[in-house]
This record gives sequence, structure tokens and C-alpha cells, in this order.
Amino acid sequence: MHDHQSRHEQHDRQSRHDHRRLGRELDLFDTDPLIGKGLPFWLPAGAAVRHAVEEYVHRAERRAGYRHVHSPVMGKRELYELSGHWEHYRDDMFPPMTVGGEEFVLRPSLCPHHAMIFRSRPRSHRDLPLRLAELGGMHRAELSGVLGGLSRVRAVHLNDGHVFCAAEDAGREVAAALAMIEGAHRALGVAASGYRLSLRGDGDKYIDDPVMWERAEAILRDALQERGLPYEEAAGEGAFYGPKIDVQVTDPAGRESTLSTVQVDLFQPGRFGLEYTGPDQRAHRPVMVHRSMVGSLERLAAHLVEVYGGAFPAWLAPVQVVVLPVSEAELPAAGDLLRSCEEAGLRAEPSGPERGTLGARIRGNRLVPYQAVIGPREAAAGQVSLRLRDGSRHAPRAAAEVVAQLRREAAVPN
Repeated sequence: MHDHQSRHEQHDRQSRHDHRRLGRELDLFDTDPLIGKGLPFWLPAGAAVRHAVEEYVHRAERRAGYRHVHSPVMGKRELYELSGHWEHYRDDMFPPMTVGGEEFVLRPSLCPHHAMIFRSRPRSHRDLPLRLAELGGMHRAELSGVLGGLSRVRAVHLNDGHVFCAAEDAGREVAAALAMIEGAHRALGVAASGYRLSLRGDGDKYIDDPVMWERAEAILRDALQERGLPYEEAAGEGAFYGPKIDVQVTDPAGRESTLSTVQVDLFQPGRFGLEYTGPDQRAHRPVMVHRSMVGSLERLAAHLVEVYGGAFPAWLAPVQVVVLPVSEAELPAAGDLLRSCEEAGLRAEPSGPERGTLGARIRGNRLVPYQAVIGPREAAAGQVSLRLRDGSRHAPRAAAEVVAQLRREAAVPN
């Protein structure tokens, strides 16, 4: 009886926090059979959350010395043969498309494209470390049975980055990437549940070069130890070309998944013939550090929906301010406040008396961080009464003062 009750409680907890249900209820995303399984589309509210994350990531990467690039979502089959994806990762790739006698493949990863960007210009040791970042699309041929919501999809938008550096600087770049991940998780309100050092397993899925693997593993271990991060080792969870650090998170239902990653790649630089001129005027091979600060936007959004249950922090909320005129007489003042909020960069929407009583409108917007109420006295004095999501109320204040406060509190974190 106790086991049955525990299973029932667990199922109920998972159902309450399931992002697939919440995401549709909150109008964040949806799917359509005509588009296809595993190919969700973002609705305006979900796109607002996504854009806020993108803005944070872009700023954080710029501060950390990354340069942003854009590259195509496909490439010739030969590109992925050279990178090793075709040999070791083909089962997870979409089949080639033939155009003009050439075969093109939807990319399963951004790293070959970034390697080509590095290779497109002569590089000197003075250019290193070269940090490239891209919020890029890629495609994985996931089986229909494992697809679900935003957590397992076929079209992925990845916050990806690659650092090309000298071998002696690889450990420093790994540690810096871990620090960026920790900062992003703090800003998002995400708590890492553990760190996993993912290593190669048996079989021909992995590049057969034990010395290369040992060197890469040592760099990752040293970085974890330097930052004092406890970790577990997991054989068979590494990328086909090298080991990685997986930053694990646990959702409210107790399910664990990987959100962010850092990898050391000693394989692809050689395959692509990547070189830079060292201080000795000789050609040297760079190390390629892969890192994803927040992982894919799809999996991140799924996790955030389940963590917050739709009550997002103000900077992430699809609607940050709802303007509530008590009656039609306050509609002009409400319109002025709405324009002031929009000019301040706030995501604001009106909820007028045509939508019901004030109490009903307040309850209907309970997930919005700020509710700006304008009654006859506020309208006459150019003021606003502010209500917060937790039910607390502020005394009426000048509208301009309220907008300035909300602009500060709802800004994307630095």
C-alpha cells in the first residue's frame, strides 16, 4: 500500500511539474503533426522567454571575450566525414540530400563549422585564445518514441562555443568555462545537482587513441579539482572524439538531465589540419575546447518551466507588467502607462474592464510579476498602485517612478 501511494505521489508530482502540460497552458510552445514530431514551435510568450535568455548569454559571452559568428545549418557530407561525425555519429544524423550532384547533410553539431571558421584565416599565437560563440540550429534524428515536449527534439538550438588555444592554456579555458556556467545558473535560478566526468566506453563508437583520451581527461580533471567541484566518472558517456564535463540538474520531479557541458577535443584540430604560428615561427596544433553555457534553449526552457511552474523571475517573464485600469474612465491613463513601460523596454500588456472585474483580472494575471492598478485617484494624480505577485501592495506613487523601478528590477542580469 505504501509503495503504491509513493508511486501515485511521484506521478502526481511529475504531472504537476510536466513542462509539456505547463508549456501549452502558458502558451509557450506547441507542436503540429503537419510540421512533424520533435519539431516544436515557440509561441510569442515562449519566444519572449527565449529572447531574454539569448540576451543574457550574448552579454555574458561578450564579457568573457567571445566573438559571435553565424554558420549554416547544413554542410556537405565530406565535412562530416572529415570531422568524424559520419563514421561515429551517423545513426543520429538525418540522411543526405542530393542537390546538383552533391550530398548535403543537416548538421548534428556546430563544431565542424567553427573549425572551418578558424581555418579560414592564417592564425598566429597572438590571436589565441580565439573564442567563438554561436546560438545555432542543428538537427538530430531522434526516434519518435523518445520525443517529448522541448526536452527531446529533432531541431535543437544550441548555445555553443569553441575556444581554440595553445595546449598549455586549455586547463585555464576549461576552468573559465565552468565559471561562466556557474554564473549563468545563478542568474537563471538553476541549481547544479552534480558534475559528471564523461569518459569513453567500449566499441568503435569512440576514437581509438588512448593517449589522446588520457591527455584530455587529465585537463578536465585538473580543472574540476582546481575549482573544488566534486564529480563522478561515467564510462561510455563521452563524445566520440573526447571526454567532457556534464553539469547535471534535477527537476522538481526528481529527474536528472544534462544542461551544460565542457569538452576537450584533441581530435578534430588534427583532422581539419588546424594550425597557428607560434612564437618560434613554426606551425603548432591548437586544442579545441567545446563549451555550452546553458545547453540547448529547448532543454533549458523545459527545465525552467518545471522549476518555476510559470512564475518566472521578472527578467524572464513573458509579460513583466500588466496594466489594470479599474474602469473605462481610467483607460487613457492606462494607455499612457503602457506606452511608458514599452518605451522603457518592459514587456507590458493591458487588461481592461471588458475582461471582467478587477479581482478577476488580478487572479487571471497571478503569474505576472507586477500588476499596475490605476483607479480614479491614481489617474487624477498621475500615479500607479503596484501589486506584486506574492500579493503585497505598494502605496500609490508617480507613474514615472514606478516605471523606473520596474525597469531596474526586470532588467536582464549583468
